[in-house]
Amino acid sequence: MAGSIAWDRPPAAGARRGGPLIVTEDVELLDDLLRLCAAAGAEPEVHHSLPENRGGWEQPPMVLVGDDAAGRCRGAARRQGVMLVGREQDDPDVWRRAVEIGAEYVLRLPDSEGWLVDQIANAVEGVGRSALTVGVIGGRGGSGASTLACALAVTAARAGRRTMLIDGDPLGGGIDVLLGGERAEGMRWPDFAHSKGRVGGGALEESLPALHGLRVLSWGRDDWVVVPPRAMQAVLAAARRLGGVVVVDLPRRVDESVAEALAQLDLGLLVVPGELRAVAAAKRVASMAGMVLDDLRVVARGPYAAGLDERWVAQALGLPLIGELPFDAGLLADQDSGSPPGGSARGPLARFCAAFWERALATESAAGRTGGGVS
Repeated sequence: MAGSIAWDRPPAAGARRGGPLIVTEDVELLDDLLRLCAAAGAEPEVHHSLPENRGGWEQPPMVLVGDDAAGRCRGAARRQGVMLVGREQDDPDVWRRAVEIGAEYVLRLPDSEGWLVDQIANAVEGVGRSALTVGVIGGRGGSGASTLACALAVTAARAGRRTMLIDGDPLGGGIDVLLGGERAEGMRWPDFAHSKGRVGGGALEESLPALHGLRVLSWGRDDWVVVPPRAMQAVLAAARRLGGVVVVDLPRRVDESVAEALAQLDLGLLVVPGELRAVAAAKRVASMAGMVLDDLRVVARGPYAAGLDERWVAQALGLPLIGELPFDAGLLADQDSGSPPGGSARGPLARFCAAFWERALATESAAGRTGGGVS
């Protein structure tokens, strides 16, 4: 496999952590904080002063201390994730109180509500390193991009990685069909099309169909919907927060929603058949995607026209080469029998995908240890 890739995102822990600790006697402030916790999908524990139970202060993922309770929290063990919350905008003593309790942030409501919801949800979900997010785009129609996207996701899941496959092409027929899961229970894009705020990662994962060890977000069979850019951004951000691997099957056209998806990719794979017309078409796709995506690389696919090979294709596009997509003679037979692309671990397509992930993950691990970037 040619080229090198610099991302490894170890799978995040699957279990959700406990909710935040709220310390306040201010009824109105408590109502606001409970409302914000509900918006973040968190169930808090409420105390009027420092918890008496052992670990009650140290164990929650974050602590929200009301202005009224700061004095009662003096002397608490120093820890991360303490926030002093109130409404008074012009309080000259607020910073002194924050220092006394070791608060990392001083928040004034309602101005900080949106930011605080995000922080609560991140803390509850145990957000660590975000998912390695790979998008697959066809250089021309029928290039096999959706097949590669499925195979990458199936291979990652088989290796034990937390994996989500997202169908970003509304005209592609539904990527769940390739996985044999068009009738599987779970939510599809029409259920998320009107999402405007934050989508919880755990809630997203639990709501999607589970197929072949991974979660799949595809299009509905009957409902035609347009996914606004904000909804695409919210869903992909939630998927990335879960950690592990996210694979996105993308269309060749770039509209505002696709641009949102491209902006969240760590790497784009452009699948290009070895034909002059395909290379010409892929140049236009690469030009559009490259306006948003920083790292786009070529996966060449034979058979090749006379005088062409995978290196020529990559050089003609001026992009790095990941490798050559192998011909898998058993692919159609496997799909007829209900096996998804990449479902047979010994098949050439699965071996290609396994080699891709091994290289990508190993290179990212090295980059994480040395502080390096893409090589």
